[in-house]
Amino acid sequence: MRSRFLVLSVFALASLGGCATPRASAPAEPPAAPQPPPPAPPVSEVPPPPAVPEAPPEPPVPPAPPPAEEPALVSSAAEVDALYAQGVEALKAKDAAGAVTAFSACTRSAPARVDCHWELGWAYSLLNRWPDALAEWTTVQKLDPRLPELEDALTQARGQSALQRQLAQGEKPAAPRPPPPPDARLRIRAVGDVMLGTSFPEGLLPPDDGAASLASVAPLLRDADLTFINLEGPLCDNGETQKCRKGGNCYAFRSPTRYGAYLKDAGVDLASTANNHSGDFGELCRRETESTLDALGIAWSGPAGTVATVERNGLRVAMVAFHTSPNCNHVNNHATAAAFIRSVKHEHDLVLVSFHGGAEGGKALNIPQGTEMFYGENRGDLRAFTHAVIDAGADLVIGHGPHVVRALEFYKDKLILYSLGNFATYGSFNLKGPQGLGMIADVELDGRGRFIAGRLLPTRQEGRGIPQPDARAEVIALVRRLTAEDFPTSGARVSPEGVISPPKASASRAER
Repeated sequence: MRSRFLVLSVFALASLGGCATPRASAPAEPPAAPQPPPPAPPVSEVPPPPAVPEAPPEPPVPPAPPPAEEPALVSSAAEVDALYAQGVEALKAKDAAGAVTAFSACTRSAPARVDCHWELGWAYSLLNRWPDALAEWTTVQKLDPRLPELEDALTQARGQSALQRQLAQGEKPAAPRPPPPPDARLRIRAVGDVMLGTSFPEGLLPPDDGAASLASVAPLLRDADLTFINLEGPLCDNGETQKCRKGGNCYAFRSPTRYGAYLKDAGVDLASTANNHSGDFGELCRRETESTLDALGIAWSGPAGTVATVERNGLRVAMVAFHTSPNCNHVNNHATAAAFIRSVKHEHDLVLVSFHGGAEGGKALNIPQGTEMFYGENRGDLRAFTHAVIDAGADLVIGHGPHVVRALEFYKDKLILYSLGNFATYGSFNLKGPQGLGMIADVELDGRGRFIAGRLLPTRQEGRGIPQPDARAEVIALVRRLTAEDFPTSGARVSPEGVISPPKASASRAER
């Protein structure tokens, strides 16, 4: 049997290292941050799913294809190797169905071939057939329980399978509760990537152990009904990373759990754990992160099927966080994302959607039409995704991930913040030029999710990554330019002082 699986670096690693730990709800790249020279190409692209129409008819769980004529069993090792190689070539050609046929024949002919079961699971995942992927990886667990990436793959498949089962059951009657006050409003303040320092590698914790890292911006963060951050990496004191390969650059983050108290003290209420660093130190650190946030009363979302639910001002508010890996609520599966948001909206007054997606760095300021690729990895068709979740019921969409700010758009009178940039990223992040600029989005919604008012509060990072209010307001001019370039009709109007308002004629359809 092969000592290493050929397709692993191409397909598996694209999906690992993000979220995990499926849970029904949470209580109440090569960071363009660091830009390694040369960057280690991550993963191969997976074709983007089609955009979702306003009322998508497709079921969340795809039906299994009709049974095809199965290839005859083979007996010799050379014939089994040929089937494996055929499956590999099919995956390289993005022919997931062909890969399923070849690897299935391999597993039937040689049931102990771990590599064929492993790759068959990935082929099923590309077809969104998560229960089948889970079955294959469960077999791998019996045959080779020490496979390094297996724990992540199993957690991913369990989470997506559970979400598909949940959505297939349809909407349940919402629990009776009093209607929200007729004059209810909600003020949200949101920032992008937050990583206050990492204990790995050594020497990247702030001199004061992070105690004063947010001191200058904490008054701004606290001045809201709800404050949101993207938690870029785990809060963990244990765990091991699998990201550091021999001879390669390694960007793995692990902030001490005591840093969670700094977030709470600064007013943080909601945290996204849906990003490419939340799994840097494996499942143990994901669980430690979630238990730390739970203990602090910070609601979180990230793993497939998770929702952060909080009550404010008589309103039941949900935050659902997405990432470009199916380890999390999945940006690249628009049909499932829309179905999930519809189900969440059924049980909440307001729904906030967070997403971690897009290419990274100073060259990724603009939002392209269609799918974004970054070193061969599918980083999402973000225009299609954001419109799909708004069609499904989202009231505000908050983006992060490119490590730079991006444009603002109104779609169906709902505000989309495509990227809030780096906010507090201490240590090895690249903070030159636009990557050192951030902003706090201040948005007020009424009880029906309608936009009332908004503004941008400019920030910048000093030294190795300490956020400060920016009196020069450099980021405002940048956002105004990017919005005019990317959304000349549907873009938000942003004044020189950062005040956000809808375009004169609110477009019902945005530039696509």
